[in-house]
Amino acid sequence: MHGPAQAGWLLVALCAATGAYCLLRMRSRIEAQRHTAGSEALMGFGMALMALPAAVIAPPRWAWLGYAVVFGAAALRALWAARHNRHHLHHLVGACAMVYMAAAMAATPTAHAGHGGGGAPALTGALLLYFAGYVLWSGARLLPVPTLAAAEGGGGGAGAVMGWGDRTELAMACRLSMGIAMIAMLLTL
Repeated sequence: MHGPAQAGWLLVALCAATGAYCLLRMRSRIEAQRHTAGSEALMGFGMALMALPAAVIAPPRWAWLGYAVVFGAAALRALWAARHNRHHLHHLVGACAMVYMAAAMAATPTAHAGHGGGGAPALTGALLLYFAGYVLWSGARLLPVPTLAAAEGGGGGAGAVMGWGDRTELAMACRLSMGIAMIAMLLTL
């Protein structure tokens, strides 16, 4: 997960900002947004930590194993939540990808981007294809759409003020940015 330092810092900033916004979404008045926001915040902050440039911190092997355990638990939670909301299937794939990257880094802790990472090329390629498709799909969904609050009647009248956590287009932009960040992290594996 460690490439050139400047790209690493940009990836850290992008993922941390996305995680912070997802924490704000946890305060949404819309139940569907609250349910997914916690998983997305965990993913954003976890990706930010894993993307820290190697010059700053070279995590010991147990840290990678810790990431694998945390995201393994997140994968189980996403699998359970997918019974009610199919968007959690994407969270399941993302959490499994994080487990995969953490396990690859634990297996070869000295391998960094461009220096012979420890991932399986076929699985890495499949995950890259999935996230590339997800990024294209998410980008297409950013076309102007009515807000979820208005569609569910949660926003009141046309002049109702929406909170930051209720902005559907911002949530979609965060998902798009995390998909792009996942591609960047997989490319460095």
